[in-house]
Amino acid sequence: MGLFFGSLILGRVGDLIGRERVYVLNFVLIAVASALLFWAPNVDVLFILRLLIGFGLGADYAVGPTLLSEFAPRKQRGFILASLTVLWTVGYVVANVMGAYIDFGPDAWRWLLASGAIPALVVLVVRIGTPESPGWLISRGRIEEARTIVRKYLQVELDPSEFEVESNSARYRELFSRNMWKRTAFGAIFYSALVLPYFAIYTCVPTILAGLNVSDYNLQNLLLNLFLLGGGVVGLWFLQKMRRRSFTIWTFGILATSLLVLGLVSNLPALVVMIPFVIYTFVMSGGSNITQVYPPELFPTQLRASGVGLLNALSRIAAAIGTFVLPLSLDSWGIPGTMFWLGGVLLLGLVVTVMWAPETQREQLF
Repeated sequence: MGLFFGSLILGRVGDLIGRERVYVLNFVLIAVASALLFWAPNVDVLFILRLLIGFGLGADYAVGPTLLSEFAPRKQRGFILASLTVLWTVGYVVANVMGAYIDFGPDAWRWLLASGAIPALVVLVVRIGTPESPGWLISRGRIEEARTIVRKYLQVELDPSEFEVESNSARYRELFSRNMWKRTAFGAIFYSALVLPYFAIYTCVPTILAGLNVSDYNLQNLLLNLFLLGGGVVGLWFLQKMRRRSFTIWTFGILATSLLVLGLVSNLPALVVMIPFVIYTFVMSGGSNITQVYPPELFPTQLRASGVGLLNALSRIAAAIGTFVLPLSLDSWGIPGTMFWLGGVLLLGLVVTVMWAPETQREQLF
């Protein structure tokens, strides 16, 4: 819920007042709310604090890749943006392993949740002094400020005649205009189709592994986490070598096939069923890199943070649907039926990508 509203609202704010202030101030909120988790007296306060953290992180989902995309050189932009997902995976895996193997006693949950304040403070300190996006400054007619930033941080001279200057930010409804609706729709569906199975499966890994007759859960979970890390790193190489559209098509194709095969072999010995599961894990981690790359490349400067925020917000709905529906699906249809409909979600993403995905690799973002 916090991610949904934070992405939707603060993404738009990032287009109206600039990226830099949102990019810094959101981590003040995250750091303070994370630290307060340690003293949460009841579940109501815990819920409110987690909601506030999600709200702040929603801003980062929208404004973080937007700001970075407007600084990154075009040839390295995919690699740089994708590294956000890889480092997210590192944090996810470390937190997962800590939660499984470290025991602080009955207050372990307080230590684990409040520990988020430490990286939040580090990020806040590092972000202080971040320059404003030159693309956003140009869009608002602040050419001299943009020229100074580009000269200082990118060591190039800015030619403002190459850019269209807008006196006001574009209206939000332009995301759904005749020229933009297909990009908006593609971004929302492709992003949601990737994250729905991801969050569903990895939220319910213990239940799924038990249903697949995997006995040593901790060992298999550690193995899957290692493949998550490896897949993310390898995915960086493929993303740099392949075009955005081809990368996304291959990702959906392999993922859908893996889950469909997993549904077919789910009653076979654990050693067999772990093969498609590991392939899915590896490719999903690498394929998820595109979720930080495609969204900011789909929208013009005046709408970029709003568009990225909208796609992230809608993807949170998909993640919530997957998380809450999967246990019901496992009870009703078992592993085979669940893997089949999750594979169907990925096939939908594949079809939409083939029909609507633009090639954005060579587009200049400022």
